[in-house]
Order: sequence, then C-alpha cells, then structure tokens
Amino acid sequence: MNKRSTGRRWAPLLAVLGLLAAFAALPASPARAADNGRWSVFPVHQGAPGAPGRAYFRMTADRGATVRDQVTVKNLDSRPATFQLYGTDGYNTPRDGGFAVRNKSERMSGVGAWTRLERTEVTLAGGGQTTVPFTLTVPRGAEPGDHPGAIVALDTRLGRSDGNGVAVQQAVGARVYLKVNGARVRGLRIDDVRFRYGAPLVPGAKRAATISYALVNSGNVMLSPQVALRAKGVFGHTSFEPPGRRLPAELLPGQRVEVTQKWVGPPLVDWGKVEVTASDTGGELVESAEVGYATVNWTVVALAGLVLAGGGVWLVLRRRAADRAG
Repeated sequence: MNKRSTGRRWAPLLAVLGLLAAFAALPASPARAADNGRWSVFPVHQGAPGAPGRAYFRMTADRGATVRDQVTVKNLDSRPATFQLYGTDGYNTPRDGGFAVRNKSERMSGVGAWTRLERTEVTLAGGGQTTVPFTLTVPRGAEPGDHPGAIVALDTRLGRSDGNGVAVQQAVGARVYLKVNGARVRGLRIDDVRFRYGAPLVPGAKRAATISYALVNSGNVMLSPQVALRAKGVFGHTSFEPPGRRLPAELLPGQRVEVTQKWVGPPLVDWGKVEVTASDTGGELVESAEVGYATVNWTVVALAGLVLAGGGVWLVLRRRAADRAG
C-alpha cells in the first residue's frame, strides 16, 4: 500500500477515535471503571481495601505544581492485547454536547499536554492488568479553572472495517477533572437564537416549529446548564417541556453547544417572541435571549382571502340586483 492510500485510510480512523474514547469514558456510576467490554481503564484504588473505587481522577493543583497518580488498565478479553497510553484534553461535541476527547494526533493545551506516563505502551495477557504511574505538571502560566481530560488506552489492533473499507481502532478513557487554583470565573451565554417554521400546505395537517440556540461557557468553571423556553404571543403564552437530554450534562469551559428544540403544534396563526432562559444548577448565572416568531399558515390565509373575496363579490352582485329591482 502506498503512502497516499495509507493516509486516506487513517484519517477517517483518527476522526472516529475521539468519539469512541468519549463514549467509553462516560462513568455510569461513581465506582464503575470505564470499559467497552474488552478492556477497562480506571484510577488505581486508594484507601482501605473495602473502600469504593474511583471511576475518574479528580485533581487540584497550583500553577507550577506536579500531581502524581496511577492508572490501571485491565484486559477483559481472553486474548492478549497491546495498548498505547496517553493523556488527552476533553471537550463538548458541538451538536449534542457529549463529553469527548481529542485524538492523539491533535494539538493539546491542557491535560493532554501536561501528562507524562511512565509507560506509553503495555501488553497484557488475557484477563491481565497493569498499573502505570503518571505525572501531571501544571505550567506556571496555566489558566486557572477547570481543565477536563482523560487517560486513554488505545488498542493497537485494527478492528473490523466499515462499509468504506476503513479499519477502526478503539479506545477507552478514564476521565480527568483537573482544577487549577486561582480566580474562578463563572460565565454562561446564549447565542444565535433562531426560529424556524414550515407551514403545512394542507389545513389541519400536523404543524411543527423549531427553536435553535447556542449555549456558551464563557468562564473557566464547568457548568450544568438548565434551560427554559416560553413563547409570548398575541393570543397567549406557551411553556415548553424542558430540553432534557438535549442539554450537555457538563458544559466545559470555553465550549459552545448547539441545541435545537421542537415546538409541536404551535398556534395556527400567532406572532410574538420566544424567550430562552438559561442558568446553571441552582438557578445561578441566569441569562436570557429572545427571538421573534410568526406561525401563519398561508394556505389557510389564502383560503380565507378567497372566501372573503367571494363574499364581497356576492354582496356587490346582490346590491346591484336589488337596485335593478327597485
């Protein structure tokens, strides 16, 4: 295989890698390791033998300080496997706000750039495990606040190819929540509120509109956003169901997430404004933005116009007939 075809093969693979690692890194409970059924990655156990384990790393450090910890990788398969180990930065996926991590080849500016593992590759027998020490050194010029990331174990084997013939590598990551001491700034912003409505051609058909907006964490502290929507029209007010899973559970510092919410069955004819109110858990950092809306079914309007026009013509003809009779 020549170099050009190799590059094409690996580019899509690396694009998929971060997403796979992100899903595997989601902790389902406070004491569950991140795993994909074939291997797991988790912080080394600390405390008494019967104490609950850690599902992820929580660290606090001053600028210029070094934090030491250890990560355990366990092969859950019966076959031997080799894994590459590395630290990486975390981010929110723009569309659904999920926690994701950077690919190894991407530029790192936080946990990924500051982490040094004692070993960057381990080979494990079936059912075997190993613990690898690592250090995380915070630069003196680092920004204070929250710096999320992960310690990732990447399977060096290529998995089954997809329909395009691109083989896939899989990764599992244990999250790292690093807090750098200093001024903590909380900031939340709503950008680009938009309203879209497609009036049905047939009167009485199902109607739906969408309200889209962007949530932006403009501070250096992780947030758990809540959003409320309310339409204020000429003929009354409408409250929407909470966005629920459409919102990120954790909105990371500096991240922007697009959110779209459906408005099922909007008024047949109405106009006014939709107000979007966002806050962090506990009702803090309340921010609002609004957008104008109009729900007009032009088919209904056209039919109404025809009826009115027909009625007008009928009245004129009737008056003329009455005048002639008189």
